[in-house]
Amino acid sequence: MTEMSTVTIRPMADTGTMLRRTLRHAQRYPGLSLGALGMPVIMILLFGLVFGDTFAAGLSGGAAQEFDYIDFLTPGILLMSIASGTMSPAVAVCMDMTEGIVARFRTMAIFRPAVLTGHVLGNVIVTIVSLALVVGFAVLIGFRPNASVGDWLLASLLLIGLTIGLTWFAIALGLTSKTPEGASNVVLPISLLLPFLSNTFIPLEAMPGGIRWFAEYQPFTPIIDSLRHLLIGTPVDSGSGWLAAAWCVAIAVVGYFWAQKNYNKGTVA
Repeated sequence: MTEMSTVTIRPMADTGTMLRRTLRHAQRYPGLSLGALGMPVIMILLFGLVFGDTFAAGLSGGAAQEFDYIDFLTPGILLMSIASGTMSPAVAVCMDMTEGIVARFRTMAIFRPAVLTGHVLGNVIVTIVSLALVVGFAVLIGFRPNASVGDWLLASLLLIGLTIGLTWFAIALGLTSKTPEGASNVVLPISLLLPFLSNTFIPLEAMPGGIRWFAEYQPFTPIIDSLRHLLIGTPVDSGSGWLAAAWCVAIAVVGYFWAQKNYNKGTVA
């Protein structure tokens, strides 16, 4: 019984230790964390307040009051919060690899996946704080969701699932980089390209043909559509929710196994 308890508890204890290490690093080097927290807030204030009326007028054919742009915008900015937070774990794991701490961990009797899992859980915590800030600021400037408790729960699960998936994928990319600077650049398609080339700021119908095709078939668009449906009740295709969940699972699975493969490269299993 004692041996079984040790086998069960040790992975949890080691993961908890690595999570505390990640959070302490975030406290000591707050620049990346503050950037992940602050960037989405700046985006919601910029596009919601400064450009909101202009976008609304254009999308409603000149009658800004017929299109509540802040309600349309907020779900997309929530995904931008998640995407912008992927840089921090990618840089952190790259630093661990290049500075030799991972080699030291490999000589210790610890649960090997705990090192990366600690980074993932730490980023999930930071991202949840960022999402809460975005929702709070959005409400202050006019966001009025009509979601039920169940809708909020489903939206939260979708956001957390995407956070886990993108974090694992970003960590896998960070482990392929030789320098922390390279790790910060390699995740830019996730943190910038996909959010902007989606229906975050304008509907698909308002996009040029080629960009519309890309936006329609990339993973962020069905997730944003599902969030809008859950939070503000916009109509959505019947399979959009399942497609959004499938994208989250697929990204998480690919990211997890790719990250573990890169982490274990050159070591004896």
